[in-house]
Amino acid sequence: MATTLESPAAPPELGRDSADLAAFGYTPVLHRKLGRYASFAAGFSFVSILTTIFQFFGFGYSFGGAAFFWTWPLVFAGQFLVALNFAELAARYPISGCIYQWSRRLAGGLIGWFAGWMMVIAQVVTAAAAAIALQVVLPTIWSGFQLIGTATALTSRDGAMNAVLLGSVLLVVTTTINVIGIDLMSKINSIGVTVEIVGVLAIIALFFANTERGPDVVFQTDQASPGPYWAAFLVSGLMAAYVMVGFDSAGELSEETKNPRKVAPRTILLALAVSALGGGLMLLGALMAAPSLSDGELSTGGLAYVITSKLNSPAGSVLLGCVAVAVIVCTLAIQTAGSRLMFSMARDGKLPFAKALSTVHPRFGTPVWPAVAIGALGIGLLVLNLGNPAIFATLASVCIVSLYLAYLLVTVPLLLRRIKGLPAPDDKTLFHLGRWGIPINALAVVWGIAMVINLAWPRPEVYTPAGGSWWQLWAAPLSVAVILTAGAIVYRSAVATKTPTPLPETAPATL
Repeated sequence: MATTLESPAAPPELGRDSADLAAFGYTPVLHRKLGRYASFAAGFSFVSILTTIFQFFGFGYSFGGAAFFWTWPLVFAGQFLVALNFAELAARYPISGCIYQWSRRLAGGLIGWFAGWMMVIAQVVTAAAAAIALQVVLPTIWSGFQLIGTATALTSRDGAMNAVLLGSVLLVVTTTINVIGIDLMSKINSIGVTVEIVGVLAIIALFFANTERGPDVVFQTDQASPGPYWAAFLVSGLMAAYVMVGFDSAGELSEETKNPRKVAPRTILLALAVSALGGGLMLLGALMAAPSLSDGELSTGGLAYVITSKLNSPAGSVLLGCVAVAVIVCTLAIQTAGSRLMFSMARDGKLPFAKALSTVHPRFGTPVWPAVAIGALGIGLLVLNLGNPAIFATLASVCIVSLYLAYLLVTVPLLLRRIKGLPAPDDKTLFHLGRWGIPINALAVVWGIAMVINLAWPRPEVYTPAGGSWWQLWAAPLSVAVILTAGAIVYRSAVATKTPTPLPETAPATL
């Protein structure tokens, strides 16, 4: 493995960070160049409210009507409970591949491995799902981006096929950026996040300056799908549940962040909180500014429809361009986080082809093969579903369930450890939940279980909106079963037979 050690002239804080990592048993090999804003940008761009709200607004509205807005603060509250626990763990274990590393230190190698395995799979699927969001934006900006057929909707055959093409091209670009180095990635990501934040503020201003109705619109349920409203409300919550994940990315990049014990916990919480505030205002503004709530356009065109109806000019195209930038940096951030997780597991000898996957390029300072693997697998997943109009909802639902399960494999062991007695960190300045740890952790576990059940439930309107086979209807539970079975095979053949990697439990301010 190629290594890059800190030079004698390195700033003192970088030397401390490297010594801190060495106390966990790892040689510093990644380039530590990320500051606070870059760390925040990693989490914010993974959540990417412009990308995912543009993707899922129509879905949420079509089921819950305007009152689906309330799923947003509800999901934020639940996810913030999870983020508080993750922030505490980020302060204790500033190591790349955080979901895997946290889980294995709390519950042992087997549980930790499956947490990492499910998270890797989820990130591959999430990268693919994020990449196809270009289809929601680019053809609206210019019809020339619709290279296949004429129908642009993701639920149409032409739209699905064109989404696969655009998404595959994007994954090639993000893979190249990830290979070149964290410096280029962080600069592009930080610029992209700045553009996204400016775009969010501009869109919110546009909506609130052109309202058609008051804020009481969020209590209207007349446009909800037939049946009891609680059922429609639970389905519409898929939108918010998909958006508010990935805030742990700051932890994934801990080994490339300066002073990660202090920076990562703050940026994990800040990325989620800022995303929730900006996204909530966008949802409210769109519902207030939409020309009509009943013409069906909000369900099919979503936010793009509201923007173009209020600003059908070059300025409107600029705003949609901001969304396209958000999609690009979102895909980039997801792939970066996934590659660091894959690298971290391979470094411990916990994946097939571990030697190649754990090798860091001597010049670029990046784990090249994990980035290539995630890009290739993401493209393969898109091609496998070529021409399937249900690809959008299916990919989204599967990746959400996998992510929430991976999160549970952290929060459940952490709760058990708290009940047995979790020592406070030696450094009292680090983020710590103190006596609130057990109730906050317990609520996070209950929340995670409830969301997994809700998201995996086989609903025809989610998994087979245009009709389909039984296996498509049961896509989420079947996918989880396949992921676990494949994981068991990989673990038994390529991991369990290897000599276990030492698991250091002592380091400054750890458990």
